[in-house]
Amino acid sequence: MHLTRKAIEERIKEIDVVIELLDARLPGSSANPMLAKLTAGKPALKVLNKQDLADPTRTQEWLAHYNAMPDTRALGLDASMTAPARALIDACFALAPSRGQSMTKPMRVLICGIPNVGKSTLINTLKGKRSTKTGDEAGVTKIEQRIVLQDAFYLFDTPGVLWPRIIVAKSGYNLAASGAIGKNAYDEEEVALELLDYLRQHYAPLLEARYKLSGAAELTDEQLLDAIGRKRGALQSGGRINLQKAAEVVIHDFRAAAMGRMTLETPAEFAEWLAHGQKMDAERQVKKDAIELDRAIRFKKIPRPPRDKPSGEVN
Repeated sequence: MHLTRKAIEERIKEIDVVIELLDARLPGSSANPMLAKLTAGKPALKVLNKQDLADPTRTQEWLAHYNAMPDTRALGLDASMTAPARALIDACFALAPSRGQSMTKPMRVLICGIPNVGKSTLINTLKGKRSTKTGDEAGVTKIEQRIVLQDAFYLFDTPGVLWPRIIVAKSGYNLAASGAIGKNAYDEEEVALELLDYLRQHYAPLLEARYKLSGAAELTDEQLLDAIGRKRGALQSGGRINLQKAAEVVIHDFRAAAMGRMTLETPAEFAEWLAHGQKMDAERQVKKDAIELDRAIRFKKIPRPPRDKPSGEVN
C-alpha cells in the first residue's frame, strides 16, 4: 500500500484525468478515500463497473449523484463489452479537451481502484488484447504499467489498494461480500448474515425466487441462512445446518448475480453510514489522544497541566 501511494503521488503531478473504477453494486463503499485525497483537483471519471450485476435503477441514481459533482463525469460499464469501454476515451477528452491533440500534449490518464474491481479486464478490453494479467482475486496487478491506447493517449495503471482502516462498518461487509477483501480477512458466516439482512429488506422477491422461499422479508438473517442451508443441502450429521457452507452459497450467489441484479447501497444510505462512521472515528480519536496524553504525563514525558485554582485562592 505504501509503495502504491508513493507511485500515485509521483504520477499524479503530470496526470490530466483520473479514472476511478468503482463496483456498481457498492459504489460508495468501493471508492477509496485515500485515492480521493491523492487525486484531489484533477478531473475525474467515475466508472461504475460490473453494472450488469447491479440494480439498474440504483445505478442510475449513482450516475446522477456523481455527474452532479464539479469536474466529474460518470458512466456505467460492463468491462467485457467493447463498445461501452471505448466510451472512456471520449469521456476523458471531454474532461480535458486540450490534451491528446498531439504528441507534444498527450492525454495522460491514471486508472485506479480497489482490488478485484475489474481494472485489468477493462484495460485488456480497451487495448484489444491481453495486455495485463487478470484474475478473480484481490491484488492481481503488482506494479505500475503504462499502456498506449492510441496516439497521444497514455493510460497509467496502478495496483488495486484498500485504505488502511475502514471506518464505515457497513462498507467493510459490502467489500467482503463483493470479493474486494481477501477471504482470510473476514468471517464468511458474519458477512453472509449482514448481506442477507440487507437483501431481505430490499430484495426479498429475488431471495424467494432463488431459494424457493416464502416470506423472506419477515425472517431474520439467521433464519434466512438456516433456510437457505436446508434448501441447498448444507447439512451435517443429525440434520444440523452447516452454516459455513450455507454462507459460502450466499456469498457466491451474490457475486455471480445468481439471485438477480442487486446493489447494496444508495447515495443517501452511504452518506448516512459515512457520517456515522466519521462521528465514531472522531470520538475514538479523542479517547486515544486522552490516553496518550495521560500516559505521557505519567511517564513524565511532558509536564502535568496546571490545576485550576479554586475561587478566592491566592498565591
